[in-house]
Amino acid sequence: MAVKDDLLCIERQERSLWFDRFSEEDAWKLGCLLRDRAVDQHAPVVVDVRRFDRALFFAALPGSVPDNSEWVRRKSNVVARFHRSSYGFGLQLQHDGVTLESRYGLSFTDYAVHGGSFPLLVRGIGPVGSVTVSGLPQRDDHELVVQAVCKMLGIPETDLALPRLE
Repeated sequence: MAVKDDLLCIERQERSLWFDRFSEEDAWKLGCLLRDRAVDQHAPVVVDVRRFDRALFFAALPGSVPDNSEWVRRKSNVVARFHRSSYGFGLQLQHDGVTLESRYGLSFTDYAVHGGSFPLLVRGIGPVGSVTVSGLPQRDDHELVVQAVCKMLGIPETDLALPRLE
């Protein structure tokens, strides 16, 4: 089952993708790396890197629309509240047969459990922010983010890639 396979992989990603530190300079490098990858793929996305208290990097690429920024806000709100990737959290809710509203009383206007936002995890500290992409199908948004974080951490992207869909 694709949902269970993705959930297992995302758990592995969330256990593995930890920074030793995460500075404003690191945020800029990660944002630029994501932007460059998106440009190479002609991906019409918005890229956002933030600490929970402030934005550190933002880019809107050609073809993205204003609504992508709204999706970024809502996806990153999920990470800020639950300290999980928005895709993993959404898949878990789907697997459990519940919604954000039914389980937590949260509105879709402020939270989006769709792929594309991943926690910035720092050893010895925990979650400090999020890195978010919006503009592609949700699984692709998630993969783009994870690939960039892997690159920043020197982890081969294939080690933590989501399973191929058949």
